[in-house]
Amino acid sequence: MNTLILGSGGREHAFAWRISQSTLCDKLFVAPGNAGTAQIATNLPISYNDFEKIAEAVLTNGIELVIVGPEEPLVKGVRDYFQSREDLKHVLMVGPDAHGAMLEGSKDFSKNFMAKYGVPTAKSQTFTKDTLEDGLKYLESQKLPIVLKADGLAAGKGVIIALSLDEAKEALTEMLVDAKFGDASSKVVIEEFLTGIELSVFVLTDGDSYKVLPEAKDYKRIGEGDTGLNTGGMGAVSPVPFATAKFMEAVDTQVIKPTLAGLKAEGIKYNGFIFIGLMNHEGEPYVIEYNARMGDPETEVVLPRIESDFLALMIATAKNELHEADFTVSKQHAVTTVVVAGGYPNDYRKGDVIVGYDSIKEATIFHAGTKLDNNLVLTNGGRVMALTGMSNTLEKAIQKSQKAAQDVLFDGKYYRKDIGLDVLRY
Repeated sequence: MNTLILGSGGREHAFAWRISQSTLCDKLFVAPGNAGTAQIATNLPISYNDFEKIAEAVLTNGIELVIVGPEEPLVKGVRDYFQSREDLKHVLMVGPDAHGAMLEGSKDFSKNFMAKYGVPTAKSQTFTKDTLEDGLKYLESQKLPIVLKADGLAAGKGVIIALSLDEAKEALTEMLVDAKFGDASSKVVIEEFLTGIELSVFVLTDGDSYKVLPEAKDYKRIGEGDTGLNTGGMGAVSPVPFATAKFMEAVDTQVIKPTLAGLKAEGIKYNGFIFIGLMNHEGEPYVIEYNARMGDPETEVVLPRIESDFLALMIATAKNELHEADFTVSKQHAVTTVVVAGGYPNDYRKGDVIVGYDSIKEATIFHAGTKLDNNLVLTNGGRVMALTGMSNTLEKAIQKSQKAAQDVLFDGKYYRKDIGLDVLRY
């Protein structure tokens, strides 16, 4: 099968890496891709939001399956676009339509959805510029800390945890009146703060049947000990020891099944991934957020643990035949450490030469923000590479990942040296 992956990050390199290993893989394309995907696929210099150019590439290259990596083209309706064209309707796709992608595209939509279908989540209310005064009064009645979330897509930066009432009021005003996150914060969800341990659960569904993929825990803060600014993710581990069989059974019955039943009840034919950000709050699962795609860097620890043919899984999902697909998971531990450009997540440099990765033997390299230039691999994003180690023990997987992160060299490189260490306590 000729396959096209949309995206340019570590998640898409991980998809390409697994798909390239499949006996079902004929030609593999990535748009726009990075220096890593260029080694195993054909990169197409097309934006993943340029639906007309994507369509042209699909028809020109005889592409039969499209896998959508990032959330933006899903929310903008790439599946709807394909379905609207007679010459593209036959193309298989993994990724929901724009209605289904609203689970991620609108925090207000997802909170109302959870309330309607009994999915456990923190209590919340939504406010707009016109109801700012009501929002400020609402804050006065809430316990601190309190969480404020921009309703729309804000590139992972639209969440503020306010520790004081003054901070919360200032943040709400900045988001609604000053458009701190642009259109994304034209609505703001104010949500109670839950305490507990976070983890991510990933569901692959064809709209009828589903497979629960390996769970993962990621590390969002830039600094060790989970300090400093939020990032797109500094590392991840899988499996997660506190995701016990009992807890995962509760996730299945209280979260996954009601979510899928709710989508059906809403008339949404959901095909693709559902990333469920969870809080283990006093032993019970609470949904923090839904995403309509796989996480990054969680994909870089989840995919290495899936032993089944990943392309076969994608085809089965797209064809509504997931119930027939083989699905097995390795018991090994996977740990990924992300190396980032100096200054990230604020302003950072691009164009630095990356060396040292050729010597890495005990970890898998997933390129994220990289590009090829005259046979040199250069930095081209804040998160540059994810280095994944696997082993029968968590300790050894951590060592392999950290050693690889140490071996990658470029000016200003930074990485967290504590990825996975907290999980060792369990």
